[in-house]
Amino acid sequence: MADAGFDRRKASTLSSLGGAGNDKSPKGTIDAPIISLLEAINRHPDYFTTSSCSGRISVFSHPTASPAEDAKKKARGGTWLFLSHDPVADAEEVVSLLFPPRDRTECDLVLRFEPLIVAVECRDVESAQRLVSIAISCGFRESGITSVGVKRVIVAIRCSIRMEVPLGRSSKVVVTEDYVRYLVSVANEKMEANRKRTDGLLEALMRSLPCGGEAKGESGCASGLDNGATAVDDLSLFITPLKIVGEPFEKLFLWAHSACVVNDECHGKILLFGGFGGMGRHARRNDSYFLDPSSGTLEAIAVGRSPSPRMGHIASVVGENMFVIGGREDPTTILNDVWVFSVANRTWTLVNCKGDYFPPRHRHAAAVVGSKIFVFGGVNGGSTYASLFVFDTVNLLWKELSTSGTLPCGRHSHSMIAFESRIFMFGGHSGEMVLGDLYSFDIQNHIWKRLKTFGISSYARFSHSMFIYRHYLGIIGGCPVKQRLQELSLLDLQLHCWRHVALCSAGKDLLVRATVNVIGNDLVVVGGGASCYAFGTKFSVTMKISLLPLCRLDNTIAPPVDEHFGNHNNLVVDGNDIGHGLRLAGAPIAFQNTELEPMEDGHAIAVPPSGSSSWAIKVGKRHAKLVKDILKKFGWLDLVRKAYSNKDDGMFICFPVTETFCDLLHDFEDIIAEFSNGLSIGDSVDISVEQSTSLDELTDVTALNILKQCGVVKLVDNVVAIKNSKKTPAAALKEEVEVLLRQRGLPEEYVDQIPTRWERLGDIVVLPATSFTDPSWDTIGEELWSRIAQVLGCRRLARQGFVASTGTRDSKLKMLLGDNGWVDHRENGILYSFDATRCMFSWGNLSEKLRMASLDCQDEVVVDLFAGIGYFTLPFLVRAKAKLVYACEWNPHAVEALRRNIQNNSVSDRCIILEGDNRICAPEGLADRVCLGLLPSSEGSWATAIKALRKDGGVLHVHGNVKDLEETSWIEHVTTSIDAIARSEGLYWDVRVEHVERVKWYAPHIRHLVADVTCRHTQR
Repeated sequence: MADAGFDRRKASTLSSLGGAGNDKSPKGTIDAPIISLLEAINRHPDYFTTSSCSGRISVFSHPTASPAEDAKKKARGGTWLFLSHDPVADAEEVVSLLFPPRDRTECDLVLRFEPLIVAVECRDVESAQRLVSIAISCGFRESGITSVGVKRVIVAIRCSIRMEVPLGRSSKVVVTEDYVRYLVSVANEKMEANRKRTDGLLEALMRSLPCGGEAKGESGCASGLDNGATAVDDLSLFITPLKIVGEPFEKLFLWAHSACVVNDECHGKILLFGGFGGMGRHARRNDSYFLDPSSGTLEAIAVGRSPSPRMGHIASVVGENMFVIGGREDPTTILNDVWVFSVANRTWTLVNCKGDYFPPRHRHAAAVVGSKIFVFGGVNGGSTYASLFVFDTVNLLWKELSTSGTLPCGRHSHSMIAFESRIFMFGGHSGEMVLGDLYSFDIQNHIWKRLKTFGISSYARFSHSMFIYRHYLGIIGGCPVKQRLQELSLLDLQLHCWRHVALCSAGKDLLVRATVNVIGNDLVVVGGGASCYAFGTKFSVTMKISLLPLCRLDNTIAPPVDEHFGNHNNLVVDGNDIGHGLRLAGAPIAFQNTELEPMEDGHAIAVPPSGSSSWAIKVGKRHAKLVKDILKKFGWLDLVRKAYSNKDDGMFICFPVTETFCDLLHDFEDIIAEFSNGLSIGDSVDISVEQSTSLDELTDVTALNILKQCGVVKLVDNVVAIKNSKKTPAAALKEEVEVLLRQRGLPEEYVDQIPTRWERLGDIVVLPATSFTDPSWDTIGEELWSRIAQVLGCRRLARQGFVASTGTRDSKLKMLLGDNGWVDHRENGILYSFDATRCMFSWGNLSEKLRMASLDCQDEVVVDLFAGIGYFTLPFLVRAKAKLVYACEWNPHAVEALRRNIQNNSVSDRCIILEGDNRICAPEGLADRVCLGLLPSSEGSWATAIKALRKDGGVLHVHGNVKDLEETSWIEHVTTSIDAIARSEGLYWDVRVEHVERVKWYAPHIRHLVADVTCRHTQR
């Protein structure tokens, strides 16, 4: 509904700008760096800006508070001594304002950097949500709706890369001139980061929002931000809230729970367990309930022993028992236990499982076939699983299945369901992207197959729900959330054709991580919701959807496959038309060689005529961007696989392509011949095509001709071929090296030096220090390292050395293949970048990093005396949300990596790096918490840590290597030593070791321990 008041306010506000960038701010003009951004927002019919700042570096002077003033009254006025909306070209301009101190009114001086902030009035809440979504995706993570009134909806676009450093008072500046110059350089870095985010926001707005046109009317089609629109059949299903009796309905305000039907399908009840939410304070739950959908009766089940509270688990009913597997107990505790609930006895039992090891995980999916539960995927920290396990509920046995066919990638938050002799799996998240693929798994032959279907497929999503009704596979809800139209996607399992049905509801239901069950002709939906910074926490009510109207679809289904060509209808495969009258863009082109593969039920689906190989195209780096843009535009780029550099000479990029693209090449026999013969990159390319032709104007034929002119070469994607190998990586490596030994005539006993385990740092595979140590290996080194890299699917190879015994703890890693040792390693959502040949990285400290990350340090100042590349500094900043961290480090290579890491993780505004010996450079008297992460002992800096704490004490995390029989005496030594040092500094604290964390075995009978020491002020 159009809002005339909004249009009047927008016209009045924009007219007041006077058309020349004027505004009513003290400066009198709009900040020049963001004029284009504001124009882009103001051109949209649903938005206009009310205030803005492009970002600024300033020195602010405000009157010093007198003791008589109210401490809570913060605003005392003040003036800017210096202000710039651009990077400061000459730091001396700021230094000269502060030194020597001026004879002026006593004021407090603060140097600040403040990032972009824009206030935008929006036509309605829906428009505001779209704008917030775009802003957050561009790095403005603190953006949100700040006001929702009767008349106005206001959005603030903002981020957290700010800085505020006290400099002292006008009569006495307490920092040095060099420190001011350093602060100015940091502020300039933040200004540059702010500019890049602002440019990214402008690009996103230009791409996502139309630059004019009329305001949306009743049709609701405004900015095109809806997730891929799908054609909706002329049929609607109505969502009816289910009235809950017996227990408060708020107990079903849950998400990431489990719900299974027990008893028979027509008169069954739903058995619910766990999840996040519930009454009162929202938390992970371990409650069990029976829900009778026919009456709405909710019954709490009284049990004795039960599983721990959890979310993201799976639950499956086999006979009279419900099996609960895995889940997440808290952010650091991921589970792999199996519990069984007896419906008859209403008791829980922990199962003692046998067989293969089942790794802990959550957000996995399962399907029941007979007495067996098939489990695929899931996530644990940075690991996303692609393995398929089966649990035998009779023998209580786990088995990891060896599968073949077109293997799905690792994923979480997907859905699985069994139908007849197959298991179907849809969507999810790979850890890098949202998935929209549909797979079937042949239970008898253990073969995966990616299905090709007719019609417009369901859009890519995760955290959705899936069900079977009659011969339909239904998909509902999930992320990304549909903004305007909630719909139900249905796949006819007989005709392999997609249909889409609108869902009508009085409210806006958030069907994310909800559960669905079919009982009779009703779909019962329990829970679902989400929590975010901008909109708070929302749960969906329990509801029912009658599925009976779907019977009407049986009378309106599309004609069989053999009629498609005669009727000139388009055949759709993976979302692209490949039928008679093919049209990907522009004019139609002929398509004659598509093969149809018969299905078990007598129908047929399209398959690529060239078989099931995975293909890629190779192109010179000069034309890589153009080729990638074309592949993405036409949907020919396979987003499941990664592009990679050609290993032979590094001058080429290989892009994985879809089966649809290969089908098109099969139609153009003349083009295939040139692709297969491998046109050289030196062939002429019409540069005018690259520079002047808009991608939007390209037809598919023109696009293929441009690819031909760019000299692309079609080849088998060997990387994927290796990943799909049935052999274990260790077995494949041993076999490859044995062949090389025989070819080069080297002794067979050298196979003992072939490693069976290795580590990965980013794209570097790190071999153990004991592997390939004999000098004879050097005679075949170049060929050896290349073959190993190909087998292990990596681009760089290194051999582990030993951490140097110097105080700077340098790494001794040796590169075997590759130019340099810089790697990016993601762990617990934190990006670590470092030069592996110069800096150490410890895998064994993961549990301690997770423990530090789980602390609540929001209002704390932390000092990390041995910061390194940020092993504990980054968890304190990114996860524990520390107010400020002082990071001390004297290894220049580690400092270089640390500076890069705090920038990459967007926490540089809350971290001060102090380079040098911490006994000299560490701050004093300001820390709430000090980390002493040095092995084998940090005792040399205990006095430094004590001085860093505030006068009333704090917490020390003291690391050390301790013999297992001397743990008690070490704890006593820590306590007495810290107490003695504190007293020598005049600090009378109650010193206690509250907890000892056993991190890992460092060596035989030697543990890496961390003592959490609390120091509390006491009266003398």
